[in-house]
Amino acid sequence: RLVHGTVLLSMALHSTLPTAVITPGICSTETPTSVTLQINFPETDLEFIKPEPEERRGDLAEPTQECLQHIARLSQRHSLLLLSEQQRRILWFYRYSCNNQNCSLPLVLGSAPSWDRTTLSEMYALLRSWRFSNPLEALGLLTFSFPDQDIRGAAVQQMENVSSDELLEYLPQLVQVLKFEWSLESPLVKLLLNRSLQSIQVAHQLYWLLKDAQNEVHFRMWYEKLLAALQFCAGQTLNNEFSKEEKLIRILEDIATKVKTASDPKRKEVLKVELCRLQQFFQEVKLCRIPLNPALVVQGIEAESCSYFTSNAFPLKISFINANAPSGNINVIFKIGDDLRQDMLVLQIIRVMDSIWLQEGLDMQMIIYRCLSTGKGQGLVQMVPDAITLAKIHRESGLIGPLKENTIKKWFRHHHPLESSYQEAIRNFFYSCAGWCVVTFILGVCDRHSDNIMLTKAGHMFHIDFGRFLGHAQMFGSIRRDRAPFIFTSEMEYFITEGGKNPQRFQEFVELCCRAYNIVRKHSQLLLNLLEMMLHAGLPELNSIQDLKYVYDNLRPQDSDLQATSYFTRKIKESLECFPVKLNNLIHTLVQMSVGSSAKPPAPETVPQEWMMLDTERSIARATILGFSKKPDPVYLIQVVQTCNVVTFVEKSFEQFSKLHSHLQKQFPSHALPEFPHSWHLPFTDLEHKRVKDLNFYLKQLLSGSRKLANNELVLCFFLNWSKNTLAEDSSSLTLGPQSAGHNPGVQLVITYENTRLIIMLKHMRNLRLPDGSAPSAHAEFYLLPDPYEVSRRKTRTAPKGSDPTYNELIVYDRVTELQGRVLKLVVKSKATFVGAVNIQLSSVQFNEEKWYPLGNSVI
Repeated sequence: RLVHGTVLLSMALHSTLPTAVITPGICSTETPTSVTLQINFPETDLEFIKPEPEERRGDLAEPTQECLQHIARLSQRHSLLLLSEQQRRILWFYRYSCNNQNCSLPLVLGSAPSWDRTTLSEMYALLRSWRFSNPLEALGLLTFSFPDQDIRGAAVQQMENVSSDELLEYLPQLVQVLKFEWSLESPLVKLLLNRSLQSIQVAHQLYWLLKDAQNEVHFRMWYEKLLAALQFCAGQTLNNEFSKEEKLIRILEDIATKVKTASDPKRKEVLKVELCRLQQFFQEVKLCRIPLNPALVVQGIEAESCSYFTSNAFPLKISFINANAPSGNINVIFKIGDDLRQDMLVLQIIRVMDSIWLQEGLDMQMIIYRCLSTGKGQGLVQMVPDAITLAKIHRESGLIGPLKENTIKKWFRHHHPLESSYQEAIRNFFYSCAGWCVVTFILGVCDRHSDNIMLTKAGHMFHIDFGRFLGHAQMFGSIRRDRAPFIFTSEMEYFITEGGKNPQRFQEFVELCCRAYNIVRKHSQLLLNLLEMMLHAGLPELNSIQDLKYVYDNLRPQDSDLQATSYFTRKIKESLECFPVKLNNLIHTLVQMSVGSSAKPPAPETVPQEWMMLDTERSIARATILGFSKKPDPVYLIQVVQTCNVVTFVEKSFEQFSKLHSHLQKQFPSHALPEFPHSWHLPFTDLEHKRVKDLNFYLKQLLSGSRKLANNELVLCFFLNWSKNTLAEDSSSLTLGPQSAGHNPGVQLVITYENTRLIIMLKHMRNLRLPDGSAPSAHAEFYLLPDPYEVSRRKTRTAPKGSDPTYNELIVYDRVTELQGRVLKLVVKSKATFVGAVNIQLSSVQFNEEKWYPLGNSVI
């Protein structure tokens, strides 16, 4: 009714159009056909008058408390796309009861049944009266679900309150939703151009994002106009910088193409010749900024440090000379043939999560490298200095490196002879490993193996290569290649707990992971908005509502913190017990070893031969007790034969054997150890001769059984009497850790009570022992007393052998109307053996607080 006059429409094949709802004036088909449609609309006097904001409450009754709770539950979906038609109808019906406490504006406005004049006037009324709790809530109003310019304008008004540094974090999404604007005069375009005038960082990143977006065929012309507008605003000096960067990228693209297409024998020569072009470029321009980060200014390349990698795409490693000399060279990878936009998105979302943690005062020691797509199937990746792949560490540790427990620990000990720096490395690993467990789980990062997990000598762990995410795992036939929720292996646990000497560190690790997970969950709306805004970016693995739902399911915004803690603890244990991860790492190590001879990348760091051969040279073939001498206490003479045929002799007492066995039980709770000949199993007559026979049988089983046990550092230290300087970290291997000595057994609980619902979370136990001193396989039984009908028994799962088990399990009692006079009885058992118990008077409990309760040695 509003269009008049003659309109020419260029026709195109239907299949070439994007399926998304798009702004008609912006989309260009780029595939001209010989058909143009001319439509002559009649002249009319109709004029468009914008609807005035108007509330139509009518006879709407006040919602009940139950309705308000239902609205709050619906609001936890956080994305309009995750609401069903019925749920939208409910939200719209109760629109006047919605506010920033129980819902978000994008959900309410997006639930409107239509865009007719009456509905629109109500939407405007809601928009005018809404109080935003956070400017970032308005991001949801910029998605393709909201074509109305007034609504989009209100969203931009909120974004004006965000600083330029923070806006920088969300720039990729804002560039994508420019597709849904109607003209260059839009508030969002003006906001981005204004901020570009205020911040070189914004101008620089916006320039490269718009350059890359021109590869989206249906929106090329639109992004070209926006880029022209930015360049007009930027001025001559900044445009000169952009030109130099573009020229640098064109040269790199040309070199990468020539290296990739060259035959194997000529590749090195081709690279050497082509690098001269880069040197010539720097002679002309003197200085140039790196597109990855405008703060990095370079003045040339160090040709001898440049190389290429032997993967399919043959990416280049370029070593730039830093213009700020003391900072050292800046190494980057230039790739062609790889779409880096997905890597960019994953790293951006991880950066957002890290800034959320930092705002909460939690530094997870995250290393998040930079990555930039500079054109179709090409881009730059920042190289992290002093970083090495886990696969390389495994290869240095021999053929079965991935299957050993102590590989990571040995590597760090080798690089940190000083105890203080070694402990700092453990700390950095502890935090960074927890952070990457959380982010890779939430984003469903797949194709995880030892070649895309990296470690720095300072202890930081980080992941690389995000070609697969949102659970899109590679398949072998019908088998998922990624079977673990995320990568946390027993060798990582071994390093964190220092080979089981500090078992409480595992409890602290679980607590840290769950805390980091719960902090991120509070910002589910922001993360889901950022992903929804990228749904039409043309990324291969983020293009449907199901992909969005995958992240929603992993964030679990509807869960309480206690429920989420219990859930994530289960995921940690699933990852820890997932053997296919180790198998996958072993396969990668074997493959890399087989192609290693032809590999071009920089030579591996040299590691002392003695360290590399530690296991094979010093492992024990057999140990035999030859006899005993009766001193005040009998001492056994043992002949030890190493695999390198070195024979040594050592003297040990029965108590030392017993202590070794006890430590092995602690360190390998899930292993079936040979049965130890305890004194009470032996007849009293001819005790020592019987013990010699039994101990020899024990040693034979121990050393011929699992290699993991036989080559364990405890065993090697015991039989080879290594001195403190041979392996510094093992000097205290055979002494009891601080947790085990002089501490009473205890159990940690969090008890909550609300609306007649009693919820107990069993978090951890500590210092548990069976009567013979060994570690139990413990479970807990709960009883709510008085219990005349004996219906209150609840039981947790059994933790495998360990003195400090972790549970994070919820026990729930419904319809508990009164706590006065009620007692919670908790009994810890190992199979049928009693371990400890405690009675807790519920009327005196401090709710919602973590508290350790001592375990008594009898049921009260």
